Parts: sequence; structure tokens; C-alpha cells
Amino acid sequence: MLRPSSLRSTSSPRVLFSSSHAVARRPRASAPSPLPPPEWIEPFLDVSDLTRHRGDPRNPSPWFPRVVSLVLASVPGSLPSDLASFCRRFLIRLSPAFVSHSLRSSDLRHRPDLALAFFRWAATQKKYPGHNLDSYVALIDILSSSDNKETSQIKELIAEIRARGNLLPAAPSAATSLIRSLGSTGMVEELLWVWRWMKESGVEPSLMCYNCLLDGLVNSMFVDSAEKVFEAMEANRVRPDVVSYNTLIKGYSKLGRTQKAVDRLVEMQEKKIQPDKITYLSLMQCHYSDGEFHECLVLYHEMEEKGLEIPTHAYSLVISGLCKEGKPFEGMAVLESMVRRGCKASVANYTVLIDSFVKSMNEDHAMMLFERMKNDGLEPDEVTYGVIINCLCKTEKLDKAMELFKFCKENGVLVNAIFYSSLIDGYGKAGLVDEAQGLFNEMVEHGFVPDSYCYNALIDAFGKAGRIDEACALFKRMEMEGCDQTVYTYTILMDGLFKKHKNEEALKLWNMMIDKGITPTPAAFRALSKGLCLSGKFTRACKILDELAPMGIVPETAHENMINVLCKAGRFEQACQLADGIIGKGREVPGRVRTIMINALRKAGNADLAFKLVHRSADIASLDPHISRSLTNQASMVTEYAKETKFIFFKMVQTKPCFVSSKYE
Repeated sequence: MLRPSSLRSTSSPRVLFSSSHAVARRPRASAPSPLPPPEWIEPFLDVSDLTRHRGDPRNPSPWFPRVVSLVLASVPGSLPSDLASFCRRFLIRLSPAFVSHSLRSSDLRHRPDLALAFFRWAATQKKYPGHNLDSYVALIDILSSSDNKETSQIKELIAEIRARGNLLPAAPSAATSLIRSLGSTGMVEELLWVWRWMKESGVEPSLMCYNCLLDGLVNSMFVDSAEKVFEAMEANRVRPDVVSYNTLIKGYSKLGRTQKAVDRLVEMQEKKIQPDKITYLSLMQCHYSDGEFHECLVLYHEMEEKGLEIPTHAYSLVISGLCKEGKPFEGMAVLESMVRRGCKASVANYTVLIDSFVKSMNEDHAMMLFERMKNDGLEPDEVTYGVIINCLCKTEKLDKAMELFKFCKENGVLVNAIFYSSLIDGYGKAGLVDEAQGLFNEMVEHGFVPDSYCYNALIDAFGKAGRIDEACALFKRMEMEGCDQTVYTYTILMDGLFKKHKNEEALKLWNMMIDKGITPTPAAFRALSKGLCLSGKFTRACKILDELAPMGIVPETAHENMINVLCKAGRFEQACQLADGIIGKGREVPGRVRTIMINALRKAGNADLAFKLVHRSADIASLDPHISRSLTNQASMVTEYAKETKFIFFKMVQTKPCFVSSKYE
């Protein structure tokens, strides 16, 4: 009895131990039980037993934030494996509705690369029925809104929609969104396909859809097509609204069709559609582009009368337009009105006003406005500083200009070629040629490329200083570096050559200018004729003037300038010969030219020749009875001089008319 009992006591633990291991090993030894199938999860909880509406959006699925967070935490390369592991772990699959809702996430909208990778992975899920239309629309919206405008990817997505045909029927909201997205990327071919797809699917476009289509076509510069769509709206009983008109006017503005834009405004008013601030702003941009600054001002006042909110850019257009017309005080009044209405003026507004005051030689107002700008908390930019330095240079305050220039360099202001050009011009005009040349060399050393203005400033300084060889060397360097040689370049160099009596070189330069097709200005011919007349070659000047006549570029004051030069040089006989030549060719000598000659003769003490000039006009009397007063005045002037010099004249002609045309009086 004891033995069995002892056996039981000794063997019992082993039996228990053995049986316990048997229990632990039993599941491993048997066949594994099958896992439940993965569950298709929806973006919203199914609370149909608690609410009337199935899938109430106010109860989003708890899976939604977890999936979106996972996508955002991944990189495109590892995203497919991360999502597959996540779904396998929790035995879930993402339904097409869940995918489309995830693509609508505001966080994912800023990551087009991850959105595309998520979209592509979702389609690889086992038994996935395929993306719905909303997923395509959401992804295309993300890609079209990105900085890079992934047009190639968008084309692939549109091709997939087309390939699936009837499986993805068009829906009004989806089609409108696609049209808006495709229009913003300029994909007109795909845009028009969506439009046809809508029509074929029997979807009637809404006003918003038409407006999105108009905007897409206008943004792609298909304004004529946009006009046809606009006309089709009324045919389909969809009344255009102010957005429709604004879009079309914007298109006209881009193409410079100002009159059409104005016509649309009139049409709006006839149809009782009230223009808004966008309408006026678009029209102002049209007129501004055409240089019709007064029309911008008219539209601005019309907005004021109607009590419309005036956009900041509208103020900028009006201020800039007035400044371009040389009306800085009127522009200043608009700025004050802008500030009174609570609209903060920009650095650009102040800068354009300062520049206008500088150009109108009103330095005090320019500097006052510069200080006010800084007091208003605005930081001047490189353009503003450039304008101020130019102002100081023009008013010969070179020390202050250089001081401000050094301040800009030391305080991180982006110094550009305009700074150097203004300083070079200022030092050159002040006769400080070496300083101007030093600035030019410094400019080149810092990597700035001198423009025509900069070269001209230094060439002019060399010419006025009599350093004509250096001026010619700079002219050649200008040509070698491919910088445009303007008519002003030729003018200042010719003037310098004539002053150094290098007449033939100056003539060669003139011929070079003509051969290059550069049209001479009155200043260019004045430099040429002055040089030739002073060197005794006024006949050559007349010949060149005759050569220019067939080209239609003869300066109106050419003869006047030549006669004036000859008279100042005391070469009265040549001046009279030139006047005779004008008459001999059937033209008239302007009255002011005759006055110049008589004044010069009187001052030179040659009253006899002055009287001959007065008598010469009598030879073609009665051509213009309205201006006999001119001859009377000239004769009286000579008579007064004759009395002063005790010169006795027995014959005076005071009633015969001058041959000059009345338009020169």
C-alpha cells in the first residue's frame, strides 16, 4: 500500500508536468486555425442603427487619422511596404471611398508625391474594385495645385479615366473640379475632352462649370475659344454673371484688346450686371498697358463714386500712371487717399513717387518722401536706394550719394549696376573723370555687366574732358562686348571728335551709324551740323541733310540750328547763303531763324547786312498778308540799332509781308 502511495507521490509531479507541457504543445501540433478575412474599412462609421443617415460624416472612422499619419510619416519609396504591413497587421483593406476621402485630407494636399504613391498602392490591394472618380479628381486637384504642376502624371490619370469609359460616369461636381484643375495647368486638350465627356454623359454644365471652363481657356490664352463658350452660355439658357464677364475681360487684357474689354463693360451695364472691383481692376490694367493713364484715373474716380472697395493694385496703377505722365503731386494725392482709407502704401508706391519727383527736379519732395517712407516702418529696397542715389547725383551732391552707396554695401542692400551707372554719370558730369573711371572698373570687378547707359556716361565724361582717345577705346570695347550702341552713343562721341577737330573720324562715325540702321535724332544731326559748320564745311552739312530727306528723318529745326551756329560763329555770309539755299528749293525760312540772324547781325555791328536781310524778304511779298507784323518788327529792331550807331538809312520797308509761314510765328 505504501509503495503505490510512494509511487504516486513521486510520480505525480512528473505526470502533472508532462500533462502541462502537453497542453502547451497541443496547438502547435494541430493545424493552424484560418484567419478571418481582411475587413474593407470605410471613411465613416456605420451607425445606421443609431441615425437615419448611413455613414454619418460626423462620425469619421478611427482608422482615417492613423492611415493619414502613416502616409505622412513615410517616404514615397517605402510607403507601399509600410501600408501593406499596417493593413496585414490589423487585417484591414482600404475601400475606394476611404482612399478618396484620404486624398481630400488637407495635410496630404501639400505632399503630391506621397498622395500619388498612396493612390498607386491602393490599387494593388487584393480584390480592390478600382478607384472611384472622386479619387482621380482629388489626386488631379493635388497635382495641379503643386508648384511643379505634374502635368505628365495628370495626363496619365486622365488617360486612365478615359480608358475605364462607362465605369466612371461623369458627375457635375467632379467634372467641374476637373475643368478647374486642368484649366489652371493649361492642359487645354484634356480640358476640352472633359467638356465633351460631360456632354456625352448627359450632364448639363452649371454656371460654375462654364466659369471654370472660361477661366481655363483664358489662362491658356485661348481667348477666342472662350468667347465662343461665352456665347454658348446664353444659347443654353445659362446667364453669364459678373465672374463670367470678369474672366473674359481678363483675357482681353492679356491680349491687349482694350476696346473689346470696354465693350464688355458697356454690355454688363446694359444687362444690369453690376461691375465689381475685379472688373475695374482688369480694365485699368488694359489701359495702363496701352499707356492710357488718364483712363485709369477715370475708372479710379468711378470706383470712388460707386463706393467700391479699391484694391491695392488699383491704387498702384493710378499712382504709377500719374508719375509716368510727370504728375507726382497728383500721384501723391492718390497716395494720401489710399492711406486715409486704411490701405497701407507699399515700398513700390513710395519708390515710383520719389523717382517722379527726382525726374521733375524736385529734390526736396523726393527726400521728404524718402524719410516719410522710413518713418512709416517700410524698409527701402535696392530700387529705392538706387533712385535716391540718382537724385543726389543729379543735384551734384556726390558726397552724400557716395555715403549712401557705402551704407548700402555695408548693410546688405543688394547693390546693382544702376547704382554704379548713376554715380559714374554724376562724377562724369562734375568733371571728375578719374573717379568715374574708377567706379566703372570697380563695377566690372564685382561682376556687373555695364549697359549702354553706363558706357555712354563714361564716354561722355571722356569726351567733355578732351580725352577723346579713351572715349574711342571705350566705344570699341562696348562693341566687342556686344553692348548696344545707341544713337546717343554716336552723338556724344561725334561731338567729342569735332571738338578735337577730328572731323573725318566724326563723319566716319556718322556713316557707321546710318549703315547700322540707327535713325538719327535731332540732337545727333545738331552735333554733326555744328561740327561741320564750325569747321567751314556747312555745304557738306547741307548735303547730308538733303540725303536724309528721302528717309523722312529730317529734323524740323535742322536749318535753324545750322544758321544759329553760323551766326554765333560770326559767319553771317554763310548763314545767309544757307537761307538763300532754303528759299531756292521752294521752302520757307522760319521767322524765328530770321530773328536769330538779325539779332546776330545787330550784335556784331553789321546793320547794313541786317537791312539787306529785311529787304530780301520783300522780294516775295504778299504770300501771307497775316504776318506783315513780323517784318515790321524786324525792321524796327534794325532801325533802333541804326539810331544808336548814328547810321543813316534813307529807305525803310515796314509794310511788306514776310515770306515765312504763319505756323512758325
